[in-house]
Amino acid sequence: MVQPVIITENFARRPGGRGLFYLAAGPEDGPLVMLVHGWPELAISWQNQLLALGGLGFRVVAPDMPGYGRSWTSREVEDYRTENIVAEMRFLLGALGRDAAVWIGHDMGSPIVWSIANHHPGICRAVASLGVPYHTVELSLEHLVSTIDRSVYPEAVYPAGIWDYRYFYRDNFARATQVFDADPERTVRCLFVRGDPDCAREPAFIANVRRDGGWFGGADMAPDVPLDTEVLSEAEYHAFASSLKRNGFFGPDAYYMNFAANDAYSKTALNEFRLDMPVLFIDLAHENTPECAHSGFADPMRRLCSDLTAVSIPSGHWVSQERPIDLNAAIVHWLATRAKVWPGLAEPAWQAL
Repeated sequence: MVQPVIITENFARRPGGRGLFYLAAGPEDGPLVMLVHGWPELAISWQNQLLALGGLGFRVVAPDMPGYGRSWTSREVEDYRTENIVAEMRFLLGALGRDAAVWIGHDMGSPIVWSIANHHPGICRAVASLGVPYHTVELSLEHLVSTIDRSVYPEAVYPAGIWDYRYFYRDNFARATQVFDADPERTVRCLFVRGDPDCAREPAFIANVRRDGGWFGGADMAPDVPLDTEVLSEAEYHAFASSLKRNGFFGPDAYYMNFAANDAYSKTALNEFRLDMPVLFIDLAHENTPECAHSGFADPMRRLCSDLTAVSIPSGHWVSQERPIDLNAAIVHWLATRAKVWPGLAEPAWQAL
């Protein structure tokens, strides 16, 4: 008899210290898959993957990342350095009694899982990223600017291209956070919208953040738009909004800071940045922040990953909610055929032709 998949709520706490909240699904002895969300999400962003993978027999764990939800928060920007967040994920892995996992990241969760893979390959059975290719956002702002597709972003008009918003964070961090915090409900409704299939070769709005004097055209708060229920359910919307109202955007926004420290950490990667474990990259065809299909943004990943699988999904940024069936199918197929990680099997007895 098939048992229903139950998502449980859990905490991992350091003795006398900070705690990480996480959701978990699937049998405790199943192969471990760690799901690392991005900005400005929560563990529940992965509920479709928790249910699907948990139902197949994987042990699936999705934390509220530091600064979010019910995990620890801090008002010190330095606490959100990539190296520190990687250490938090390693702590969680140990608290689960495991020594390795498949790591899957989205948005600002992607540089975390990429950094785990190239700094701690021994704890990474395989690694996947949704929308953010390897050897890109882990590096310096200057490097990112050097990758801009100038056929879409002429330097005279868009000197920093789609990375303009990161310079706004750097120079106007308090203002950026203040605008998001002014009305978290509006902010969530404005951000969580479907992708545009015609956007790929058009300049993204985030390329104009400094010119406009801030997010949302320089307004003091997000515009009042309806909820896109094709992306978020009412329950998800209220969970995101209430969490961000409680904690604020300081922690989520701080992931975009620590430029020098993060760049220095990236340069300590092992194996000259090469990844030899199985790698999955999910290209989001209806997103242009960043756009990978036509530009050369993903070229370093193709050079540096010896076992790369790339899949394109017709989705915008929020693929886990917008196209969950497509995403789950891509992840499961990769786990079975390339990563060769499957419940109940140590190694497959067959080889792909």
